[in-house]
Amino acid sequence: MSRLLLFIFLVPSLVFSQKISTIEEKTSGLKKYPGFFNFYWDENTGKIWLEIDKTDTEILYNSSLPAGLGSNDIGLDRGKLGNSMVVKFSRTGRKLMLIQPNYDYRAVNGDGPEKKAVEQSFAQSIMWGFTIEAESNGRLLVDATDFLVRDAVGAGSTIKRMRQGSYSFDKTRSSIYLPQTKNFPFNTEIESTITLTGGDDAGRFVRSVTPSAEAITLRVHHSFVQLPDNNYRPRVFDARSGFIPTSYYDYSTPVTEPINKQFIIRHRLQKKNASGEVVKPIVYYIDNGTPEPIRSALFDGAKWWNQAFEAAGFKNGFQVQILPDTADPMDIRYNMVNWVHRSTRGWSYGAAVVDPRTGEIIKGNVTLGSLRVRQDYLIASGLLAPFANGVPADNKMLQMAVARLRQLSAHEIGHTLGLMHNYAASVTNRASVMDYPHPTVKLDQKGEITLADAYDDKIGDWDKAAITWGYGDFGSGAEETSQLNKVLTDAAGKGLQFISDRDARAPGGLHPQAHLWDNGADAVTELNDVMKIRSKALAQFGINNIRTGVPMAMLEEALVPVYLFHRYQVEAATKLVGGMNYTYALRGDGQTPLKPLSRTEQLRALNAVIDCFDPAKLELPKSILSLIPPRPAGAENSAELFSKRTGLAFDAMSPAETAVDLPLSFLFTNDRLTRLVQYEAISEGLSLRDMLSTLIDRTWKTPRKTGMQKLIQFQTEQVLLTYLLAASTSEESSFQARATVLQKTKELKSYIEQQLKTATDNSYAAHLQLALERMKSPDKAKPSVHSTIPPGAPIGCEDEYPLTFSER
Repeated sequence: MSRLLLFIFLVPSLVFSQKISTIEEKTSGLKKYPGFFNFYWDENTGKIWLEIDKTDTEILYNSSLPAGLGSNDIGLDRGKLGNSMVVKFSRTGRKLMLIQPNYDYRAVNGDGPEKKAVEQSFAQSIMWGFTIEAESNGRLLVDATDFLVRDAVGAGSTIKRMRQGSYSFDKTRSSIYLPQTKNFPFNTEIESTITLTGGDDAGRFVRSVTPSAEAITLRVHHSFVQLPDNNYRPRVFDARSGFIPTSYYDYSTPVTEPINKQFIIRHRLQKKNASGEVVKPIVYYIDNGTPEPIRSALFDGAKWWNQAFEAAGFKNGFQVQILPDTADPMDIRYNMVNWVHRSTRGWSYGAAVVDPRTGEIIKGNVTLGSLRVRQDYLIASGLLAPFANGVPADNKMLQMAVARLRQLSAHEIGHTLGLMHNYAASVTNRASVMDYPHPTVKLDQKGEITLADAYDDKIGDWDKAAITWGYGDFGSGAEETSQLNKVLTDAAGKGLQFISDRDARAPGGLHPQAHLWDNGADAVTELNDVMKIRSKALAQFGINNIRTGVPMAMLEEALVPVYLFHRYQVEAATKLVGGMNYTYALRGDGQTPLKPLSRTEQLRALNAVIDCFDPAKLELPKSILSLIPPRPAGAENSAELFSKRTGLAFDAMSPAETAVDLPLSFLFTNDRLTRLVQYEAISEGLSLRDMLSTLIDRTWKTPRKTGMQKLIQFQTEQVLLTYLLAASTSEESSFQARATVLQKTKELKSYIEQQLKTATDNSYAAHLQLALERMKSPDKAKPSVHSTIPPGAPIGCEDEYPLTFSER
């Protein structure tokens, strides 16, 4: 027994004390792929042996998803970028660690001990540990297969987070994918096929896109890339610029200066001479799997950006090409515009691989969902009712949809050039493709709907100013600072504004000119115009909105975007209530930081919104209701349709309920209610009591309607009551806001009680009694749960700010 124990203890020591093989001996007979990191393919074992000749040298590592799941609701799209990080290989004995330094905390100008103090104060991350299997002249060989064949993009956790099932990585069904495994002088690209198994609890999003929900097979791509040289000069972030920031904490900063350093993300672009010729242009590649006419639209829209770079003084500094058939779109060297298919229409994305040390963009990566164009075609078809004699020869619907794709291509590329959204651009003659554009629809001289000017056909003035600021060459020091500031103050002097996501997306937003999907210089005027378009489209809506041979029930798909055509413009108008003009002003730049809207402006917007509650505008004509039967077998209900309380039959009341609920959901946000109370005291603007009185007076206290309009009026009043009751009990509003809502609700209760005493119409009396009964339990009122609006924007989830932006 003692000899056996001695043998057990000695064998590991003997093994590790033996001299390891040379790389040449270990890889004899294997296929060598020379390049940035040499690697070797073992056909017999399916292994990749990676040769490391750059220890303790920082490189860029990126994972991505070249073959995705196909469900935009989950978000694992073809072409999706994973994490990008600076890493280095570091040796300890027979172990080789892949370490990610912590670049969020630095001591840029510190000496050795100061840098070390910061490094030791914050954690690093060891991403992987390898065993060194061979060595030759300082070059190390490791088995990298387990690192490469794994769920590096976190697909399993993403599926679980979306509540679509519990899946785990199955090594037995995963392997290296050799066709897309390649090596180049400055980047090593290795791909693997991975399979996730499980699926006993698979959700419908997974089941709808997989052959067998028990096994999800994807592909993961790994890029090892040489980091850029030190000749790139970062540009300090300016909140007025519209550029996406990247930041870190510099602990070598004097106490008198800010410790948080912010720089913009952008590509490297350098002039070769005074004429503006560039050392190396920025080149974007259009996915060669994109069909026509979409390919040409994406190509043309992408080229718009050269207008901005020309304005910034660069000659052919931005170029567009079709991806060669021999190229890999996941190759880190290619800025890509990917055309991606999903099960339903979804978001498009503009993402970037960024050097975290400096903010330099290494790769721009655009993902365009292919079904979005069909939604635009549907909107155009709903507006034009064009199918009286088949598809019209000029096909105005396709022309509009293709025009939208040009703008979308430019928009998403803009993100990958470093630009944020600019939702205040539509008020100054379409000043930026970084806005979300609603189609500009007009009535011609004959009163007919025209889409001739639906979308712009060029880059905007704000885009030119932003690119000039972000990429322009202004020297250095004080002169550069002065010139950069001048670019932005000149833009502001021309009326160009910049307001981005947080301000515009919030339901309780308050900027009067920063909205998603709105048009025009004035939200109220545009709302009135949009309602005229909607009225015209509904008046002519009928069988000509679908092709011959299509089930009549499918008219509902075309009806939804027509009935709700005003949805985004009415949202824009609601944000003037309790609104305020403001800018991202800096001290000394001459801009006015903020200016509350007048009571008159706010009341005008509120009344325009309430005008949209008119039962005459919300009632669907009998000519439409008589055309929509229950859906046939094989045509299921979906989120794209109005909700129903009528079983299989089309619900004539649901659209009106939805159309009222939406603007009320914006008017009754807790922050808006609280803001109205404060603004009344500060600026004598519109008060919360004013808003509530106007809403009640123009619904509950208006003359009674008849027929279907009476039912819509009752419904609107009950929806408003829901919001009043919920607001009176919400702990998220200020005390005074809740007190004001409660007071107005009690006044309404007294009015209803008086009306009930004299009511002769049984249906009106029942309506009043229901309201009084509901007032007994205000805590049970839950807005919006009874009225889910069909999605106007694409369906799915957005990636996180700041390095990925999405387009609806």
